[in-house]
Amino acid sequence: MSSVLPQTTDEAASENAEATVATTAFPKEEAPAPSSAADAGETVPEPAPPAAPQPVERPLWLRLCFIFAGLSFFITQGLGMNLLMANIYQLQGEFSATVAEVAWLSAAYMAPYATFSIALFKVRAQYGLRPFAELSIVAFVVASCLNLFVTDLHSAIVIRFVSGMAAAPISSLGFLYILEAFPPARKFSLGFSIALTGTLLSAPLARIVSPSLLEIGGWNALYSMEVGFALIAGAMIHILKVTPPPRAKVIERMDILSYLLFAGGLGCLAIMLTLGRFYWWFETWWLGALLATSIALLTLMAFIELPRKNPLLDLRWIFSKTNLHVIAVLLVYRAVSSEQSSTAVSFYQQLGLLNDQTTTLYALVLLATVLGGAACAWLMLTKYVDTAHVIALTLIAAGSFMDSQSTNLTRPEQMYLSQMMIAFGAAMFLPPVMSKGFAAALARGAPYLVNFITIFLFTQITGSMLMTGLLGSFVTLREKFHSNILVENILLTNPLVAQRVSQLSGSYSHVITDPALLKAEGLALLGQQVSREAYVLAYNDTFLLISVVSALALVALLLHLAWLRIRPFLAGNNADAAPAPQS
Repeated sequence: MSSVLPQTTDEAASENAEATVATTAFPKEEAPAPSSAADAGETVPEPAPPAAPQPVERPLWLRLCFIFAGLSFFITQGLGMNLLMANIYQLQGEFSATVAEVAWLSAAYMAPYATFSIALFKVRAQYGLRPFAELSIVAFVVASCLNLFVTDLHSAIVIRFVSGMAAAPISSLGFLYILEAFPPARKFSLGFSIALTGTLLSAPLARIVSPSLLEIGGWNALYSMEVGFALIAGAMIHILKVTPPPRAKVIERMDILSYLLFAGGLGCLAIMLTLGRFYWWFETWWLGALLATSIALLTLMAFIELPRKNPLLDLRWIFSKTNLHVIAVLLVYRAVSSEQSSTAVSFYQQLGLLNDQTTTLYALVLLATVLGGAACAWLMLTKYVDTAHVIALTLIAAGSFMDSQSTNLTRPEQMYLSQMMIAFGAAMFLPPVMSKGFAAALARGAPYLVNFITIFLFTQITGSMLMTGLLGSFVTLREKFHSNILVENILLTNPLVAQRVSQLSGSYSHVITDPALLKAEGLALLGQQVSREAYVLAYNDTFLLISVVSALALVALLLHLAWLRIRPFLAGNNADAAPAPQS
């Protein structure tokens, strides 16, 4: 584990990247018309190429408006995704479905969302930013309105698929609007910190507002609010106009085939990763079929892309040593941040806690996320990027270890501090990764942005589903392990066990007179308590696993930073010790 990226993006590369941002964010000036002297055949000095236009200095209030609009886009898109995730168990009654069936709603949303942004990047570059923004928000409003007409699970799955396609461009617009508020020198530090903090706000917000909305009108209330946010976002897009980059013909015919193969392969993988732990990985044949189809489609796409002169995805660059390091770091981030986004949430649900009992907890998580983003922005402005990673991993490791001491009596109040530490650390981790990776992609040219976006989407969306599935499966396996150990000690010949069974069945003694049935009821209640204890121990093991992974990543980071400090001295000593050449 290194300081997020190897030290290949030095100051010169950063300056080149900033210059590229300046030239791609604003239209190029036209070359001046030839002078009359040149037309007459006179020798005149060749005119110097026009300088790149300087960014327009915007007033502070307008820059704040762009930031507010960008954050609103992130919240609008994120609520559409997280409202369902926050209420997946509550929606069972709404659709009369099992948990596995309701999980199809999440899979249908993520399948197109994982790849659609890649195609939209080239569409935006060729047909213009303004038409792209206006059509995107109209599609999102329509998709949000369709959610209000859901009547059963099957129609909900279809509409969630459409919603996933419509939501993909909204997050891209969020980045564009926030970066518009900053000069090129601040886009990779302050701009990325605010933008990536904005992507983390919708998850706690969804759990804060969900209880009240469900009481008002169930599913329709949840998505009526989404429609309202979408309409507000449409008004912002109409009023605030970002500077359009110059258009260029970037779409080729083979891009369409390559994208369809890529989208199909990654979509099948997304469905398999989302549903695997619900249907169990090795017990449902179509999960294997989805995985095989995904591998076949992605392999075929690779065979098409590798020989192309202008590929949709430059696979050689994506799988270079530097980018493999970036992918590994981003996957580690997804693994450690899953403690809060999925594992802790499932733990609360296992204890029987509903969203209305965790409102205060997620309000504090939201506050810690904002503070973490602000601290990361300050550290990036002061060039202490490595310090941000050290603090982030330390807080996540410590917070996860604190959560690993939970019991069946643990309530949100006992996890306020640990969850705030994890939220603070998670907000500090991602911006430096994105900043350096984005700068490295821009230094190679604007076409490489689509390749870096692919890396980001794969690690953050597909990686999130992978880590959630793996951690959920780890919980299931550890629950079976602890349950077997606990059940071994439950014997009615044990006086303590017999006494507990008698106590549990006592509440039913006035309605059940048969001693055998009464004892069976007591054993059933004791079995439920054993299962709950086994799940608590399993979640503690998972929290501890995440803490260990974070600690190992921290150790690797510190060793890498130490090596970077020592290497110049070793190189200098070797140069001094080299013998002088003989004359």
